[in-house]
Amino acid sequence: MVDVICYLCKEDNIKSPSSALDCPVSDLLAGAPAVVTHVEPATSLVEAIDLIIEGAQNLVVPIKSRTTINSKRKQLHRKSSIAPTTHAGGYEFCWLTQEDVIRFLLSSIGLFSPIAAYSVESLGIVSTDILTVNYHSPATAALGAIQTALADQTSVAVVDDDGTLIGEISPFTLAYCDETAAAAVATLSAGDLMAYIDCGGPPEHIIRVVEARLKERNLNGMLDEFCAYSSGIPLIGCNSSSDEESPLSPAAMKSGRLNRSSSYSARITRRAEAIVCYPGSSLVAVMIQAIAHRVSYVWVIEEDCSVVGIVRFSGILEVFREHLERMMN
Repeated sequence: MVDVICYLCKEDNIKSPSSALDCPVSDLLAGAPAVVTHVEPATSLVEAIDLIIEGAQNLVVPIKSRTTINSKRKQLHRKSSIAPTTHAGGYEFCWLTQEDVIRFLLSSIGLFSPIAAYSVESLGIVSTDILTVNYHSPATAALGAIQTALADQTSVAVVDDDGTLIGEISPFTLAYCDETAAAAVATLSAGDLMAYIDCGGPPEHIIRVVEARLKERNLNGMLDEFCAYSSGIPLIGCNSSSDEESPLSPAAMKSGRLNRSSSYSARITRRAEAIVCYPGSSLVAVMIQAIAHRVSYVWVIEEDCSVVGIVRFSGILEVFREHLERMMN
């Protein structure tokens, strides 16, 4: 869905969304990186980690046992959250994610002492190569970053002029929208887009802003699609669109109206739900935090909420890969 939304945001496509949606799906795949890799059941954990480090998001593993489909599903559901998928010919496959590998390593964390207690900063896995957009910038300025974040399984940090982390535009959250979210991306600021894609539903005043701006730009095709969609979605009441009263605004963040826990699993905003840690956070704490919130990355911030980097699953796996190699030697 994120691919579809970004595709519709292109200038020609947003003028005629119905025509754009008639294009073949192959148009969305042009230039896209290969994120799915097929592997054999005998593939070692080290080999699987290497594939993920090289860019694979998901590993597809065939199940060669001829156990009946129903009994195998029952076994898998009892042992893990990984469910098999049946394809043509009756063969089954399991779909392994980066999170599955991290969960497995966490279940054996005692074998990796003492590195599990080391800070993410000392392990050198805090990447400063992050994707950001200013809170007040047009959301379209983040389109390229959103597509990159989708490929990297990360997110786009929304920051103020001082580098304070206000929240994030997450492809995972955006994926819960439908294609009319392209209208919001094309007309809103990055800050307003965060509120729009909130799981509770967009505030009514933001809906009206999108409609008005679509009219101003004579994007009648998208306007028709958007109005049909917005008439059936739940709206959050909001009396003002002023920056000072927005719960995600830089002013609200700096005034302390957003309660931020000092724990490692702090959520610094009520809606964007950006998951954060600190340079001194331990590796195992960050792993638990990411898994608990079902994300493959954690933002790294200082005490003043300025963002300094990001810890990704791929970086964590590099640490375990080096440790496993030493164990094998």
